[in-house]
Amino acid sequence: MPIDDEENKTNDEAQNSETGLDDNSETLIWESEECPPEARAQFLRSVAAYDLAPLTTHFQLLEESGIQLSPPESMDDRQLKAKLWEVIEGLARLRVFLSQTDHLDDRALYTLFWHDLLREAVKDLPLDDSSTWHIDLLGSGSEEDTSLYLKYYADDAARRQWSADFPDDEMPEHEEPPFDRDRRLPQADDRGQTNVEDDQVM
Repeated sequence: MPIDDEENKTNDEAQNSETGLDDNSETLIWESEECPPEARAQFLRSVAAYDLAPLTTHFQLLEESGIQLSPPESMDDRQLKAKLWEVIEGLARLRVFLSQTDHLDDRALYTLFWHDLLREAVKDLPLDDSSTWHIDLLGSGSEEDTSLYLKYYADDAARRQWSADFPDDEMPEHEEPPFDRDRRLPQADDRGQTNVEDDQVM
């Protein structure tokens, strides 16, 4: 329920002073009546840390970590493949994880990173093992992304459900993705280790 109970006002003010939130904050917070006070306080501290954190980009964070981000046109295919995996592994160390990349070849993916995805503004927050930033390459919700998802990634059940929900939409024929990268991408629970074989980046 919304935090509007008068009997909690004094405690809220005390916790806000500890967490950095103030009465002028526009953040709308909902909580369970069974939420323990210590869990609530930790959550409020997290909200305050996010609100107060400066902006940066993953491009800048990668460069600060020592990864040189060369323009895609400056590299041949072999160099670009190695650089792409260096970036993927660097992002994993920053707790940034990717999905649904198998419709893009290495050059297309790196070019998208270099010109667009890595330059989006993000909050510069402290990292720990619970930190996770997810980049879904088909997560924009655009018609093109939806069509690619249905064509390459959606299983039969998802395709049937989509047709039932949106009967006027044209359903593309299913095809296997043209590339095989996603199964080797780092995941949030493997501490940034990829499954890429040595000969795939040589």
